[in-house]
Amino acid sequence: MADRPAAELVRAAGAVLWRPSGRGAQVAVIHRPKYDDWAFAKGKVEPGEHVLLAAVREVAEETGLRVTLGRRLPRVHYLNGGVPKRVDYWLARPEATVRQFSPTSEVDELAWLPASRAGVRLTYPHDVEILNDFRAGPRLTSPLILLRHASAGSKSRWRKDHESRPLDSSGRKDAEFLADLLRCFGRCRVVSSPAERCVGTVRPYAARAGSDVQIETALALTADASPHSEAQVAKIAAMFAADDLPVVICAHRENLPTMLEAACRQLGSASPAERPLRKGEFLVLHRAAGRLATVERYRPAGRG
Repeated sequence: MADRPAAELVRAAGAVLWRPSGRGAQVAVIHRPKYDDWAFAKGKVEPGEHVLLAAVREVAEETGLRVTLGRRLPRVHYLNGGVPKRVDYWLARPEATVRQFSPTSEVDELAWLPASRAGVRLTYPHDVEILNDFRAGPRLTSPLILLRHASAGSKSRWRKDHESRPLDSSGRKDAEFLADLLRCFGRCRVVSSPAERCVGTVRPYAARAGSDVQIETALALTADASPHSEAQVAKIAAMFAADDLPVVICAHRENLPTMLEAACRQLGSASPAERPLRKGEFLVLHRAAGRLATVERYRPAGRG
């Protein structure tokens, strides 16, 4: 008899939704009448859906709240009816004042519980582990996002000033998709190299976030496509890393490694051993109290 094919991995995404409470925090747990269980908000990633968008969507569907994602929590792996399942979790905060919860057929209760006591309500041990990680690390973080510009066609075929080279059709599509992905991390200050391919990459996000694109001339490349003074680029990256405000910085393959190293050094951490960012990819450096909490990497296409 032929072997049965391995069960396909089911992917899901969700968040530990929290809010400040006195000197501590409360977390939101939901009750699902179909399973009579208490858990964190989560749900399946739809075919072709990016995992970041799935997390925000599922939390909104189950709690009625639009959220901003914080640092990523450990992935959870388990079998569900004999089928392997992986759940990606983030910390998340409501973007507006928490309003009255409206029960649905899928989620009939939402309870805000002190994080120190929520474990006794949770049904599954893996949710308790996620809660413990939430409590062990920083709750409130601020993102520093380093983004490489999207596709801008062939450099050798562009006969005009290299800074004026625009995004191609693929790059424009990615820029629109990046606007949704970056929005998962809230409303950020937007900084860009003066090159049109960089400005065009963040322009859709800036429009949705209600931000202007701040041009940083030191992030431009020279006429021979070399970065400007590494010292100046590093100084700029360190300055933004030291700031508490959320920020997205769009730059080039040639100067992003210098920026990453300088930002991590400012945050008291070694630069992660990351391969160069591909066009449209970005790193999220989550900062907490002037230190580096976590680093995440995402691309616009696929599930992340």
